[in-house]
Amino acid sequence: MRDIAMEVYKKMKVGGVAWIRPVSAKGDTLDSFQAAHDSARLLEQEGLIDIEKVQRQADGLIDAIRIQRLA
Repeated sequence: MRDIAMEVYKKMKVGGVAWIRPVSAKGDTLDSFQAAHDSARLLEQEGLIDIEKVQRQADGLIDAIRIQRLA
């Protein structure tokens, strides 16, 4: 399984803001995307990013995460 949060983090500049979303062309599903939130929380605990917003669907599944790169 690919680490979507780390892929987005590596492409960002310090201070940059981005949305992390599942990409169906790369095989992501909403179910598999839930692991991206766990990965983003680990990056936040390390002080590398700030999770600004978590967007959820009506059924509670996360469909987008907005992050800001701190380091």
